[in-house]
Amino acid sequence: MRRYLALLGLPLLVLTGCAAPGADPAGPPAAGPSGPSASGPDHRWEAFGQRATEVADAWRPGPAWRGGYVPLDEATVLVGDPGFTDETKQAFLNGWYRDQIDLPAARPADGTIRFPDGTLRVPLLSAAEAYAQLDQGDPPPCDGRPMAPAPRPKGGPTVEPGPDGPVATQAPSPCVPLTVTGAKLGSASVRTSRGEATVPAWLFTVEGLRAPVARLAVAPSAVGTAPEGTAPSRPVDDGIVAALDLRAVTGNRVDYRVGTGACDGEPTPLVLERDDVVVLGGGVVRSTGPCTMQLVMKPVSVTLKAPLGGRTVLDVAGGTPLFVRR
Repeated sequence: MRRYLALLGLPLLVLTGCAAPGADPAGPPAAGPSGPSASGPDHRWEAFGQRATEVADAWRPGPAWRGGYVPLDEATVLVGDPGFTDETKQAFLNGWYRDQIDLPAARPADGTIRFPDGTLRVPLLSAAEAYAQLDQGDPPPCDGRPMAPAPRPKGGPTVEPGPDGPVATQAPSPCVPLTVTGAKLGSASVRTSRGEATVPAWLFTVEGLRAPVARLAVAPSAVGTAPEGTAPSRPVDDGIVAALDLRAVTGNRVDYRVGTGACDGEPTPLVLERDDVVVLGGGVVRSTGPCTMQLVMKPVSVTLKAPLGGRTVLDVAGGTPLFVRR
């Protein structure tokens, strides 16, 4: 039995068996209420259809899923195209910020979340509280910035930056925080368990970015959590891999990542689509030789028959709801 070590706190999948050498991956299954098609001569992904059907049938969320506020995106989102550079993007992804303004500590009046099926009044955070959640710390020290003058050669002139000297020193990693210069209460579009919603958010103006960085302003007491999914108790069939997270949802296109072994073939996206739920996973051809023990996250995408809308997206392995991650 080969085991692949899950990294970064991701679930460990123990899969058995090997594909025949030289086997070709099957094409993506047809999306629909009955799951992947198994009518052709290749039934490699038939096991996905069976497990995905069981996962979808077992999905029983509580009343908060359709009556409360359960966000399916991260709480820090962009409002428009920020025009990132490599350094500002790295700072955004790591949550490196510094503020140059006094942020109000008083909480505003309750705000309104607007769902496709109605509205919900919720308590809000102050700008100072939202910024404290936004700021994840300072970047590490960055060697070579600012550049120090080159040492003066013995008996010769000092070499200064310019035509006769180096113009820059390459930093080993980005080390610049984002500078917040303004904050106002506004809103942001967020995926929730009730579909795309307009949610109150603090919009932080950031020096060097064309669009503000939004931090959702809903107080923790009003934020629901996604229920645990229910998956079949048997192990996941060999060659079927888990969906780890969503990268983007645009209309009926869903970009996501699956977890494969380091030596597996390229993953085939697999999907079961129903009116109320979508189940995602992947299929791989296993290698037959020795391989390192690690989990590799690979991007895939599927096109649904209809826009995702308010439907829940579940992972075929654990039955858990999937969220959009940066």
